[in-house]
Amino acid sequence: MKIALITNSRIPSLTANSIQAMKVAQALMQLNHEVKMFAPKETEIPNHELLITHYGLKLAPEIEFFPSIKGFKRLDFIFHAQNAAKKFGADLIYTWLPQSAVLGFWSGYPVVLEMHADNSGLFGVWWMRQFWKAKGKKLMTVTTSALKNALETSTKLKLSNEAVLIAPNGVELERYVNLPSPSEARHQLNLKQGLTVGFTGHIYKGRGADLLFELAKQMSQVNFLWVGGTPELVEGWRNKLHEAHIKNVTMTGFVKHDVIHLYQAASDILLMPYSSSISASSGQDIAEVINPMKMFEYMASGRAIVSADLPSIREVLNDGNAVFVRVVEEGNRELGIGNWKMEIEKLLADESLRVKLGNQARKDVESFSWAKREEKILSFI
Repeated sequence: MKIALITNSRIPSLTANSIQAMKVAQALMQLNHEVKMFAPKETEIPNHELLITHYGLKLAPEIEFFPSIKGFKRLDFIFHAQNAAKKFGADLIYTWLPQSAVLGFWSGYPVVLEMHADNSGLFGVWWMRQFWKAKGKKLMTVTTSALKNALETSTKLKLSNEAVLIAPNGVELERYVNLPSPSEARHQLNLKQGLTVGFTGHIYKGRGADLLFELAKQMSQVNFLWVGGTPELVEGWRNKLHEAHIKNVTMTGFVKHDVIHLYQAASDILLMPYSSSISASSGQDIAEVINPMKMFEYMASGRAIVSADLPSIREVLNDGNAVFVRVVEEGNRELGIGNWKMEIEKLLADESLRVKLGNQARKDVESFSWAKREEKILSFI
């Protein structure tokens, strides 16, 4: 098929939605579909090689960029993209924008709409209701059943199971084949040897930076590896660590996606220290519905995972492949940090349990490849 991908993500960027869109594009190309992506022009137009290296891809789609005036709520971009999809001769519109999905219907296309968060504002709800009223071949994917419930609440609609597919995010399993041991990975990356607790990803509000700071402060005998974050946020935390005389933390800042797996392999334990409120890059609180890509990467790395106990996380992880800790609450912060410290220390002292949890997670993630995900989505269309 000729598939037109219409995304509102800034490309290239460090945001999870940008990475997810490019991984979807690559998976569709691996399934031998002809893919063209349409995105807002908000940065310098990247060349093909930059996309390959920035996102750690083997295949990158051709991308056409269009202007997007903020006051128009992306509608100008969507009209440009819709016209370009027609010129491309698209057989399917695949989009992350309800507005684009509706316009695709009105133009007679079958549509796949990916939703990763609840509707934002009255206009978002209105467009979503138009999507469900429109007649035609359509599928909406959601990353968690919690998100499906949230969308039903915000739209006051009952979403039929036939038109909604729960499709969690995925991972490039091939990158995680024959990973080195933690000590060998640390050697390859020139990192300090010794038991290491790792974290990869963004450090927006609610992602656990405060908790990581406190854990490193209280567990000076353990190495902490923090991979990711914007230059400004990384610099701010480096200053705080310096002021607090904390010397057991290595912060790398952003690393290219094609080496993330090696940093994850360098850890003996990987953390998902979310709070009860988590900000997406858009500013929206996604704690109720979060389905982080790094969760699948952590699983594929075969390392023991310690995660905040959020219902949407338990849609993928369970007590057989991860350790859960109650979310740290502001009113009981000291006890909450103590619980995290206790569970991490238990795991650090029990290598056989770390191996058991990691092996089970690696086995359980086999069904979550990006290619399998996209193959399943297209089978419904």
